Amino acid sequence: MKNNDKLIENLKEFGLQENEAKIYLTSLSLGPTTILKLSKHSEVKRTTVYEIVDTLEKKGLIKKEIHGFKTLYSPEHPERLENSLESKKVLLSKLLPELEGKYHLKGTESSIKYYEGLDAIENIYNDLLKDLKPHDFYYAISNITEWQGLDEDFFMKNHVEKRAKMSVNTKLIFTDSPLARKRKQTEKNFNEEIKIIPENTNIHLDFVITPYKLVMFQLYSPLVALVIENKSMINAQKEIFDLLWNTQDN
Repeated sequence: MKNNDKLIENLKEFGLQENEAKIYLTSLSLGPTTILKLSKHSEVKRTTVYEIVDTLEKKGLIKKEIHGFKTLYSPEHPERLENSLESKKVLLSKLLPELEGKYHLKGTESSIKYYEGLDAIENIYNDLLKDLKPHDFYYAISNITEWQGLDEDFFMKNHVEKRAKMSVNTKLIFTDSPLARKRKQTEKNFNEEIKIIPENTNIHLDFVITPYKLVMFQLYSPLVALVIENKSMINAQKEIFDLLWNTQDN
C-alpha cells in the first residue's frame, strides 16, 4: 500500500476517510471482488470493510453485484468523484445565502479580527464592498498618498472605481497632498465627497467606517489591519467622523 500513500492523501482531500480511500483504491485495482480480498489487499480488518463498503456505496463509489451465490463489489468510475464535487458545489451554492445571513453579526454580538500582509488586507476591502447595500454610508479618514501607493491598480480599479458604481454615501477625509487635491477635483467622477485636513496631520493609516465594520489599516511595514464588528463602536465612530466632517470648510 506504500505506493498508494500519495493517492490516499489526495482522496482524503476529496472528503474520504483514510480507510475509505484504501478500500476504494483497492477496488479500482482488483475490479469486482469479495470483502475478503478487499480486506486482504487493503490491510483493513474485514469487519471494518463491511461498514466502509456500505458508506462508499452510498457515496456512489462502489456498487454491489450478485453473481449466483456470491456477492462482489465493483468500483464505480473515478469520474464519480468529480460528480460528487459538483453536487457539493450545488448544495453549497444553495446553503450560502443562509450561512452568510447567520455570519453577519447582530445586536450586541461583536468580533475583532487581525490581518497581516497586503493580500489579506486587500481581501478586507473586497469584503467591504460586498457588504454594502444601496444608500449605505462609507466613511474614511486616510493618508491617500500612502494608501494608494501600496497597490495603485488594486485600490483604484478594484476598490474606488467599483465603489463609485454603487449607490453609497461616500465621504472621505484626506491629509493634504497633491494626490489628495487631485482626488478632490475629481470627486464627482467617483461619486464621493472629499475634505482635506492639513498635511502635517500625523495620519499613516486608512480608517474606514461602514454600517457593518470598522477597518484600521496601518500604511507602513508591517502591513497590518484590525476589523471590528460591533454596532456600538461603529455608531460612536460614525458620530466622531460626522463631527470632524462638519468642522472642515473645504
